[in-house]
Amino acid sequence: MATTSQPAVAQTGMLIRKPAAEVFNAFIDPAVTTHFWFTRSTGKLEKGKEVIWSWEMYNVASAVQTVDIVPNSRIEVRWFDGFDMKAGDPGTRENATRVVWTFTPHGDNATFVEVVNDGFSGDAATVCQKALDSNGGFCWVLAGLKAYLEHQLELNLVGDRFPTGK
Repeated sequence: MATTSQPAVAQTGMLIRKPAAEVFNAFIDPAVTTHFWFTRSTGKLEKGKEVIWSWEMYNVASAVQTVDIVPNSRIEVRWFDGFDMKAGDPGTRENATRVVWTFTPHGDNATFVEVVNDGFSGDAATVCQKALDSNGGFCWVLAGLKAYLEHQLELNLVGDRFPTGK
């Protein structure tokens, strides 16, 4: 297959009608994040630390290493390929992409969240598909975040995306 020198980038964003500190914390603290994204985490995001995020409905987990945190403003992680939870963590970390969340206040009670995911590897078709999947996934995550923080609704968007598994 052909390769491409053009980097693929997944990028999306949404206004969340809550203060930046609350929106930022929703991605740092798994006690909040599990209401709209993954089902389990081994801990909070902390600079220089690794956590494992799990999606139990799909039996998939991924290692995530926190590269940088600027409180209430920015989070950067390296997100590695997922692994089958039944087989267990292989201990190796392969094919990391970079994910950056930025949190821009809009007045006192609203925050624009932007998510950028880049660094996909593979041939051109694989890179394109990974970027498309990532973009769609982060759209669902932000919609779930908005519903949860603004209206205390758990829409289960991530789980309902593939109701028979992926």
